[in-house]
Amino acid sequence: MGGADKGETTVVDRTEVVIVGSGFGALAVAKKLGKAGTPFVLISETTEHLFQPLLYQVATGVISPGEIAPSVRAILAKYPNADVRLGRVVDVNPDDNTVVYEAAGQRHTLGYEHLVAATGARQAYFGRDEFADLTFALKTVNDAERLRRQIIRCFEEAHITADPELRKNLLSFVVVGAGPTGVELAGQIKELAQRYFAESIGNIKGEDVTVTLVEGADKVLPPFGGKLSEYSKVSLEKAGVDVVVGTMVTDIDEHGATLKTASTGETRRLTAETIIWSAGIQANDFADVLAERTGCETVRSGRLLVDNDFTVGRADNIYAIGDMVTLDNLPAQSPFAMQGGRHVAKMILGKVPAGTAFQYRDKGSMAIINRFRAITRVGKIELTGFIAWVLWLAVHLVYLVGFRNRYIAVMSWCGSFLGHRRPHFYYAQELEPAAPAEAEKPADAPKADASKADASKTDATKHPSKRAKRKAAAAARVPVPVS
Repeated sequence: MGGADKGETTVVDRTEVVIVGSGFGALAVAKKLGKAGTPFVLISETTEHLFQPLLYQVATGVISPGEIAPSVRAILAKYPNADVRLGRVVDVNPDDNTVVYEAAGQRHTLGYEHLVAATGARQAYFGRDEFADLTFALKTVNDAERLRRQIIRCFEEAHITADPELRKNLLSFVVVGAGPTGVELAGQIKELAQRYFAESIGNIKGEDVTVTLVEGADKVLPPFGGKLSEYSKVSLEKAGVDVVVGTMVTDIDEHGATLKTASTGETRRLTAETIIWSAGIQANDFADVLAERTGCETVRSGRLLVDNDFTVGRADNIYAIGDMVTLDNLPAQSPFAMQGGRHVAKMILGKVPAGTAFQYRDKGSMAIINRFRAITRVGKIELTGFIAWVLWLAVHLVYLVGFRNRYIAVMSWCGSFLGHRRPHFYYAQELEPAAPAEAEKPADAPKADASKADASKTDATKHPSKRAKRKAAAAARVPVPVS
């Protein structure tokens, strides 16, 4: 078994079903098994169930992380047959039906009758992994909180700087990828500038803030297409977002991005302090493990090419669902994960025969653009504007876990969308000493050396490294409410 050189593992227990992950698909399986009384162990690297569609609202201060990331144990507490374990699954042996997982610095082996993998996906950089260190992603709660701190820092520093070039860069935001996440973030950042910071910071106006949305396809929200994509583009442009389609990002550094127009080959440079990457996904590492152990084929993004019953490769008792798989080009969205999870649970419970092909039920698609604007497609029915926006809020409210989280979300939405407040925006000031006043130099000090030192100091002040800023951002902080 791979990884055995890191220490011996022994089978300490067995269970009927092992579920790996804590997203929509994993919980759909767990709830079905829980209601049926089937013993299962759910292993996850995190203790929360993340409601990913609302991450952008955490990043922009509309709601708090706790409202979209409730405890997995709390959700499954009513099922005595449920066993939730914090750990990371690192290997699987289909021959003896065991998984190996790491927890508390040790390796454990757990046997199963059925294995369900639902580990989701992470951001894809299309072979340019160095972009991860230069951009902001939005896949986890930590990503959202990190982006929120960056947004507030940019506005706070722009408020006090006397350098017009630095101010312009601080108030420039580039969003790469015009899928739902990119569109939501671009619209919200511009709305922040116009409705929140323009009210709370006197010397910053909405028009001072530049938000550029870059998309490689020839339309925003490509899966929708037609008039819905066009409505989204027009709505963003009316809100002040610069929408650039048919354009690829060819390079990114600490001070901006280089764009190339697909049709003409023309390149141009955008300078910005903040670049947000939301273009594409790739499967998490456990997909590679499953592919190697079962012989399952994968696509370029590392997602598993599962059979139509979600079985993986040669194994007939290992299933994979959600964002980590591809099946009939179905969308990598929460409905696909939840329906897939329920289908797998029915096969495990014997409610449908093993090997039953999955039938996806399209309940429609929707995306929010900004305040009072969204798009919705249900069958042949297409809605835009305020009605679609209300439907978007209602549907996402239903999928939030717990009455308390729903109630707080509604109150937060009222304060943010009907008023001008951001209830969960606060600034964490870095605990760094201010630079001391320059000491008087000796009369015989070499002038050339002093000039070089001054020049170096000026360059470092005007163009600090993003990596240095992020390192400082991880230091101790003192929360200072600004809402």
